[in-house]
Amino acid sequence: MMKKKRLSASKASLVLFLCQMISALDVPLDSKLLEELSQPPTITQQSPKDYIVDPRENIVIQCEAKGKPPPSFSWTRNGTHFDIDKDAQVTMKPNSGTLVINIMNGGKAEAYEGIYQCTARNERGAAISNNIVIRPSRSPLWTKEKLEPHQVREGDSLVLHCRPPVGLPPPIIFWMDNAFQRLPQSERVSQGLNGDLYFSNVQPEDTREDYICYARFNHTQTIQQKQPISVKVFSTKPVTEKQPILLTPTGSTSTKVELRGSVLLLECIAAGLPTPGIHWIKEGGELPANRTFFENFKKTLKIIDVSEADSGNYKCIARNILGSAYHVISVTVKAAPYWITAPRNLVLSPGEDGTLICRANGNPKPNISWLANGVPIAIAPEDPSRKVDGDTIIFSHVQERSSAVYQCNASNEYGYLLANAFVNVLAEPPRILTPANKLYQVIADSPALLDCAYFGSPKPEIEWFKGVKGSILRGNEYVFHDNGTLEIPVAQKDSTGTYTCVARNELGKIQNEVQLEVKDPTMIIKQPEYKVIQRYGQVSFECIIKHDSTLLATVTWLKDNDELPDDERFLVGKDNLTIMNVTDKDDGTYTCIVNTTLDSVSASAVLTVVAAPPTPAIIYARPNPPFDLELTGQLERSVELSWIPGDENNSPITSFVIEYEDGLHEPGVWHYQTEVPGTQTTVQLKLSPYVNYSFRVIAVNEIGRSQPSEPSEQYLTKSANPDENPSNVQGIGSEPDNLVITWEPLKGFQSNGPGLQYKVSWRQKDVDDEWTSVIVANVSKYIVSGTPTFVPYEIKVQALNDLGYAPEPSEVIGHSGEDLPMVAPGNVQVHVINSTLAKVHWDPVPLKTVRGHLQGYKVYYWKVQSLSRRSRRHVEKKILTFRGNKTFGMLPGLEPYSSYKLNVRVVNGKGEGPASPDKVFKTPEGVPSSPSFLKITNPTLDSLTLEWGSPTHPNGVLTSYVLKFQPINNTHELGPLVEIRIPANESSLILKNLNYSTRYKFYFNAQTSVGSGSQITEEAVTIMDEAMASRQVDIATQGWFIGLMCAVALLILILLIVCFIRRNKGGKYPVKEKEDAHADPEIQPMKEDDGTFGEYSDAEDHKPLKKGSRTPSDRTVKKEDSDDSLVDYGEGVNGQFNEDGSFIGQYSGKKEKEPAEGNESSEAPSPVNAMNSFV
Repeated sequence: MMKKKRLSASKASLVLFLCQMISALDVPLDSKLLEELSQPPTITQQSPKDYIVDPRENIVIQCEAKGKPPPSFSWTRNGTHFDIDKDAQVTMKPNSGTLVINIMNGGKAEAYEGIYQCTARNERGAAISNNIVIRPSRSPLWTKEKLEPHQVREGDSLVLHCRPPVGLPPPIIFWMDNAFQRLPQSERVSQGLNGDLYFSNVQPEDTREDYICYARFNHTQTIQQKQPISVKVFSTKPVTEKQPILLTPTGSTSTKVELRGSVLLLECIAAGLPTPGIHWIKEGGELPANRTFFENFKKTLKIIDVSEADSGNYKCIARNILGSAYHVISVTVKAAPYWITAPRNLVLSPGEDGTLICRANGNPKPNISWLANGVPIAIAPEDPSRKVDGDTIIFSHVQERSSAVYQCNASNEYGYLLANAFVNVLAEPPRILTPANKLYQVIADSPALLDCAYFGSPKPEIEWFKGVKGSILRGNEYVFHDNGTLEIPVAQKDSTGTYTCVARNELGKIQNEVQLEVKDPTMIIKQPEYKVIQRYGQVSFECIIKHDSTLLATVTWLKDNDELPDDERFLVGKDNLTIMNVTDKDDGTYTCIVNTTLDSVSASAVLTVVAAPPTPAIIYARPNPPFDLELTGQLERSVELSWIPGDENNSPITSFVIEYEDGLHEPGVWHYQTEVPGTQTTVQLKLSPYVNYSFRVIAVNEIGRSQPSEPSEQYLTKSANPDENPSNVQGIGSEPDNLVITWEPLKGFQSNGPGLQYKVSWRQKDVDDEWTSVIVANVSKYIVSGTPTFVPYEIKVQALNDLGYAPEPSEVIGHSGEDLPMVAPGNVQVHVINSTLAKVHWDPVPLKTVRGHLQGYKVYYWKVQSLSRRSRRHVEKKILTFRGNKTFGMLPGLEPYSSYKLNVRVVNGKGEGPASPDKVFKTPEGVPSSPSFLKITNPTLDSLTLEWGSPTHPNGVLTSYVLKFQPINNTHELGPLVEIRIPANESSLILKNLNYSTRYKFYFNAQTSVGSGSQITEEAVTIMDEAMASRQVDIATQGWFIGLMCAVALLILILLIVCFIRRNKGGKYPVKEKEDAHADPEIQPMKEDDGTFGEYSDAEDHKPLKKGSRTPSDRTVKKEDSDDSLVDYGEGVNGQFNEDGSFIGQYSGKKEKEPAEGNESSEAPSPVNAMNSFV
């Protein structure tokens, strides 16, 4: 970095030095880098200068600062050191300078009134806060007084005095009656600025005994009440009308002093009958537009954001039908100090030069004084590199010991401004912040930008090489940016390779490699073509592409720039789009879009759907092009064009489109000129100066457009001054110290002549500056450097050519560049609404510190830990953005019983400002989630074992588990519900004394002190009584039972043989009829078709069985199953269980339906049971 020449004694040399002063180092916003660099303290948050506190609450005096190493803090009170260690009521927050004065435990706020100032200090300097004046709020009681009733004659004026007690801050006054209803106000009756109630004239309805003045002290949230005032109006006939007189202010003139930027309130209240109207004027001028408001029925004139220009005489005129009265108020606007240029932090390298500038204005002119590390600079330690010149400190050839924090104080009788700005002298070797071997991919023939973000002090020099050992890159084919970026304006395939960035200064050298890959561009080598298709036909559009083999290409089809209809008639292939059974609604423009990660191309074609031709078919087509174009009547700004239409091809010509070519400025490019009806073959065309015109005509019918006609002869118009100025003029700064003026340049034919240029003019708004102008050509942008940060400018851009200027352009308002906001939002407060929702409040930052367009506030918040598990996890910060000047917001989706942190930042167009100090808040307990699992294992005749897992999200401290269960039967009828409460530290339970072979349903949930969480349910079955099953098996195997069954079978066989013999002999034996006639209804024969017992047959018997299905509740048994062993029906020991231990089914093997449950018998079915029913 070049060294600047030292100052000479002459003033001219000083001015030259300041103009050439090198700017301070820019420190990249890299978090790791910022943590490593030493930095003097910076005050980040402090209490307001005039701090009124609630005497009932603890006093918190904020002082937060940052620095490297972290600063230490100390305080002064009323100009002397404040030893907080000697006062038990005063503590300082850890890692902070914020004082907490304990008032709620015995302290008195009055004892701590005074002027406080905080100092933050580390080895590189000391920063100081404003003088913070602490005063407790006061809400004194009303003095006791005896109020006499007011007796007033109708039509007279009346003033009811409030005279509230003097409080801090002053109270808000309002009038109410005994029912706490506000007294109605009007042009006749209204409250003045001093709180008194004024009656321009009294009426009989004003008689009442409860005119009560209330004073509300917002700081202490108290309301004081004055004794009720009685008013009695007595009537006299007739009532005498009165001309206006002023009740307030008195006399004919008065004076008022107001401060710049505040609100000016002027009041006039008049008496009279009829009630006078009030009118306001400013003598010798107009009331300011957009800042003037009338309140209290025009009795109060309100002007916001007053400035010195608002000084003057303001006259109020009260008028009724009998006359008028007036009062003149002479207003003088003074100004507390305000910044013109606040000092800014300097980061310098050893041996460099720099300046701190502190410029402020006010009325009267403020006095500027400097301090170094909180000490007046006159008595501060000497620094040979420092020289004070009024509002400027000049540093020459600084060294590391020159690091310090300087304070600028601008003060007058109306206030003061205090700003800290540090000078940080760093000696740092180069660092490259761009990741190593970062890969950049670009399309051939497009720009390539290779980053080399760096930092060092002195500022490093950057060089680029291609390849590890290549030569240094130079020449016009490369652009080297100040931030280290290498730009290759037109990258080619041979640009692919490794690029090395080298950063060096006198303290060292470092290098970094990045990779560049140049890809082939994506192309559509066969584009879709215009199609005319008959209704109900089929059409196909092609889109064949070529792209870099290393990139993935996707093809998307659109219809009229929207998605294709959701219709199966549209078939998208690899290289085409086919539309089947075309209808009229398919008419439109179809676009093929090809996308890769690096580029995108598209092509379109129009589909025209026409009616199917009759028989014989009529061919409809686009018209033939017009011909025989002729120009006549040539003038400077017009010409007449005529032509002969071509064949319309069975579709009438609806219009002609005229296009022109400018052979002088854009040869080969045709532009739309106008369109005329299809019946017209001549048109008068308006022309622009300095254009070499050729014309062509296109015919249009319902089918489409014809081919263009042959061009007409050329016609060159004469030159002239430009008719118009550039459009879309804007002024937007790209850096904090510049203004970028841009405009839409005139097209070639708009220049009206050779030598097109632009006169760019600008001046700062609301400052009596002359216009600054520059003339440029062949550009559409001009950068004004050295501007103040974010101030308005008036801008205009005027076109001119060799023949003269265009008309005077209109002015636009732009702004110089924004800078990051200076301060963080203060007084961040969090109100936890419930376990998942919180509301955050903050004080808005002063608009002057935003240094740009206020876009809103961002709230960063993150979970620190769960209070139930006390385990930290990866911090995932969430961000909520609140647009505009909002000062609160809601934080949804919080996790219960957790500790959170948040901070707030203001956002402008440049970015985010500093974060407020992290605010910690905790969410209360909530109800837990359901237990993670519930397993039921080890079923016995009368017991089940339950195991469970704790909730995944306890959302608090678990107090217990609640188990509810009840028996259910096969129809899902529920039995009585039993509830058991289980300690929170248990994870299993054995339920005893249950019914055997019974299904139970379990409901299980966890509880915290807030309530019960969601429940988990499960079902299980106790096993069957083995003794009962064994008894059933014993009956089935008894000898008597076998003999009985054999006898029955033999009897049936004999009956069948007899019937067979009788039939063979020709006889008839109606056995079935007789059996049907005399059969016992309780005894039915087996069906012949399936062999089942008729009474117990079921249509469900022939349905396929599913594994694990149970026997039906009516105990029906199929004949083919009747010979099965009872083991096939199970005795409970072969029951199956799920993986989690829950019981699947009571039976296994050959079963058809679910077994009877609940109150029905759980006895296993058997052939014995079936036969007992039969006999």
